[in-house]
Amino acid sequence: MHSKIILENIKIYAFHGVLPEETILGTNYIINAELHADLEKASQSDDLSDTINYAEINDIIHQEMSIPSRLLEHVIGRIISKLEIAFPQLSFIKIKLTKTRPPMRGEMQGVSIEMEKQIS
Repeated sequence: MHSKIILENIKIYAFHGVLPEETILGTNYIINAELHADLEKASQSDDLSDTINYAEINDIIHQEMSIPSRLLEHVIGRIISKLEIAFPQLSFIKIKLTKTRPPMRGEMQGVSIEMEKQIS
């Protein structure tokens, strides 16, 4: 069975960026996570131990977002690594991280980096 767990539009205030003011002032970030795993057993058992606890996914994302990084790619890489270790049953991870107020000219809703990993 092909199953997905999707956490949508998690809003976190954090302090990532190359410019000094980004690490001092911070800004809001939006994170979307998509994880694939076979959850058929949970669909039959109704037992939390047969699935992936999405509250734990959320905790990992919040923990990694609290560690300042210069690059969003680095933040995503850490999140993917932690999720892969915590949940060996995952077959795919996709993380999209959006900085809502990047220090650039022009009006925009944000700038995003999206990374995905197929796990064998």
